Amino acid sequence: MIRCIVIDDEPIALAIIKEFCRRYGDIDVECFTSPVEGMHRIEQTRPDIVMLDIEMNSHNGLTLARALPKDTCLIFTTAYPQYALDGFNLDAVDFLHKPIFYPRFERAIRKAEVWIAARNGAPVAPRQVITLKVEHKNVVVDIQDIAYIEAMDNYVKVYRIGKPTVVSQITMKEVESMLPDDGFIRVHRSYIVSLRQIEKFSNRKIFLRNYQQPIPVGRTYIDSFNSLYDIFRSNR
Repeated sequence: MIRCIVIDDEPIALAIIKEFCRRYGDIDVECFTSPVEGMHRIEQTRPDIVMLDIEMNSHNGLTLARALPKDTCLIFTTAYPQYALDGFNLDAVDFLHKPIFYPRFERAIRKAEVWIAARNGAPVAPRQVITLKVEHKNVVVDIQDIAYIEAMDNYVKVYRIGKPTVVSQITMKEVESMLPDDGFIRVHRSYIVSLRQIEKFSNRKIFLRNYQQPIPVGRTYIDSFNSLYDIFRSNR
C-alpha cells in the first residue's frame, strides 16, 4: 500500500485526486487544504508520496518542497506551467498540470512507484491491467484484483476482490485473450476464474476465497479441470 499526502488549498482539486487514488487502488491518501497541517502530518508519518500545489493562498509549494524530509517522492500539481522548471530543479518525480486527467495521473503514480522501488533497492514489478469499456468511459482493472468473470449475454461481469463489480459490453473470448494464461482458467462457457483465488475444487465445482457461491465446471471443460488438478498437485 502506497501512503500519499496531498496539500492543495482547492477542495475540488483534492476531491479529484482522492478519486483518482481510489480508482488506481492500493493508495492510502490523506488530503489537506492547510499547508501547515499537511506538513505536520508529513513529518509525523513520512509518506511514500507527497503531492503539492504551488500557488496557495498562504504558502508557496516550492518553499514547502524545500522543507520536506529527505528521500521524499514529490509530485507537483499546479495550474501554472511556468513553475515546471522550478519543480524539476527540486527533483520532483513529476509535474501535473491542472486540470489533471486520470491517464496522466496514473502515469505519474507509476513513475513514483519506480522511484520508490529504486530508493528502497527493490525490483519493480510491472503493473498488470486490462482496460474495459463501461458505458461511455474506460475503466482500468488491475488483474490481481480479479476473482472471477461471469458472462451475461453480450456483457461480462468482472468480480473484483474488495472492489465494485465491473460490467462491460465485451465477449468472454475477448476478455479471455486479455488475461495471462498462467493466472486464469476458463472452466465453463460462462466463467473464468483466477487461479490465485481458488480455495478448493471438485470435478463439478470450484470454491473461491471469500465467495460462498461455487463456480460450476462445465462438462466440455474437463481439460480445464485436469489442468487445475495438475497445477495444484505440482504446487503441493
